[in-house]
Amino acid sequence: MAKLDPKAFKGERLGRILRRLGKCSREQVYEALHIQKERKERLGVLLVELGHCTELEITEALALQRGFRMVNLEGRSLDQAAIDSIPPETARAYQVVPLKFDGESRRILIAMKSPDNFRAVDDLSQLMNFKVQAVVAPEEQVDALLKEHYSTSTDFGRILAETDDSSALSALASRGESIDLGVIAEAAADNKVIDLLNLILQIGVQNQASDIHFEPFEAELRIRQRIDGVLYELQSPSKHLAMALISRIKVMANLDIAERRLPQDGRIELGGRDLRVSILPTMFGESAVLRILDREVVSLELDNVGLRPDDREQVDSIIAKPNGIVIVTGPTGSGKTTTLYAALSDLNDDETKILTAENPVEYDIDGLVQCQVNPDQNLTFASLLRSFLRQDPDVILVGEIRDLETAQIAIQASLTGHLVFSTLHTNDAPSSILRLTDLGIESFLLTATVEAIIAQRLVRRICSFCKEEFAPSVDQLMELELKPADVEGRSFFRGRGCEKCHGGYKSRMAIFEIMTLDEEIRDMIVTQASTSVLRSECRRRGMRTLRESGMLALYEGQTTIDEIVRETIMDE
Repeated sequence: MAKLDPKAFKGERLGRILRRLGKCSREQVYEALHIQKERKERLGVLLVELGHCTELEITEALALQRGFRMVNLEGRSLDQAAIDSIPPETARAYQVVPLKFDGESRRILIAMKSPDNFRAVDDLSQLMNFKVQAVVAPEEQVDALLKEHYSTSTDFGRILAETDDSSALSALASRGESIDLGVIAEAAADNKVIDLLNLILQIGVQNQASDIHFEPFEAELRIRQRIDGVLYELQSPSKHLAMALISRIKVMANLDIAERRLPQDGRIELGGRDLRVSILPTMFGESAVLRILDREVVSLELDNVGLRPDDREQVDSIIAKPNGIVIVTGPTGSGKTTTLYAALSDLNDDETKILTAENPVEYDIDGLVQCQVNPDQNLTFASLLRSFLRQDPDVILVGEIRDLETAQIAIQASLTGHLVFSTLHTNDAPSSILRLTDLGIESFLLTATVEAIIAQRLVRRICSFCKEEFAPSVDQLMELELKPADVEGRSFFRGRGCEKCHGGYKSRMAIFEIMTLDEEIRDMIVTQASTSVLRSECRRRGMRTLRESGMLALYEGQTTIDEIVRETIMDE
């Protein structure tokens, strides 16, 4: 790679930088910009899709735009002083490798994969008191050096073996349920337990896992991490370490380590991330699930939640209403909260007061007045909502409508001129009407307040590094109720599986079903039309179902048949 002066490019438009570098022509940039108006996708992504640039060329241009130099690390070895300057868990967490380190001046040169990784530069400067200079290098080269010098598998195996061999901890195996509080506290404070738990958390963060599960069984402690909605198992430590690890989690979350018969909930702050902790007593010990909340991974903007241009227009018109109820529905882990936060971020300005009642508050957003539900103090959704109405809000978010009282107050807030957002757990948009009436809400109140219901699911994206075209079998097409003639001329893709992904998938995308209520739909609800009749009428009036949204993503080569079958039901 030619050595270029970043100062000559810093702050310029991406298209101009690429033209100056000779990577694409003016016409090719205009072609991508024209598509961008319809798809709201990043310019670099579109140029790669069109075949005008490579991902490496886009990365180099973005690096120059932000004032970083692009370097080639192929065949480069790291100095031991540089390797020792950053702890392995830090290098993995920030995805950087140290190239040079001067101990006297505390100057360090790091290579990172993305020019957007400002957090690595800031944190290394503040937390480790380094004078940081950063360059950008190809992703595969940084990954190779991380794997060579900071391998998590090597660390995990070593720490696991050391922990298993610890005589102090192995004594727990013979103590059974009679272990006293002092022994539990001592085990939780053991350095080997602390190292093991920290490494498990670091692996989860590095893999962008959404949850880490610690599950005790009769003969083993199973540890799994959920990545892109699917659980993957880690190497299991000895069963006798279960109590020590769970107790360590409780200590970090400020929970009661002596309480082992009742569920507990808490929160851990870890390197700029929040970990939501849930402890549950089971037959063979306590189970713990840690939800990793990382705002760096989740982009809280409507442009980035995956809405198609026509869906985005609908959502914009829905959230622009002065009052009414907007419901986002779907199972746990379907991205409902992210979509609601994105909508609130879009409405968040100096002229709008927004109040939220959440359980728990997942992301702290400037400009929003956020309140945490606390049932122990009788601070429920319903009691918070009553207080909200005396706070002169414009927009209210209710984390979930789960009982009649909450629903009634949400309706009251809507009828008195407020825009209310909330969630439900239903399979699709039309069935939300049945769920609300089942709670005891009168049909005429529903039709007077509910403006729209948005159902959504998350499907895994095909990894762009190992994506390949393939011909689906007749059996696979039958799962979508398709025949070979129905898909003639269409291309299907899948991921082979590589080091950069998990089984051929990397990250997820949302698919949506947007049901808006007009006068005819409201009349059908008042006359208690069945869910299937409502669904048919909404489809006739232009509603795209979850299966139809999934099929569009499938035909565009973004996901696979298996994902669409797994996450959506066949339209009636």
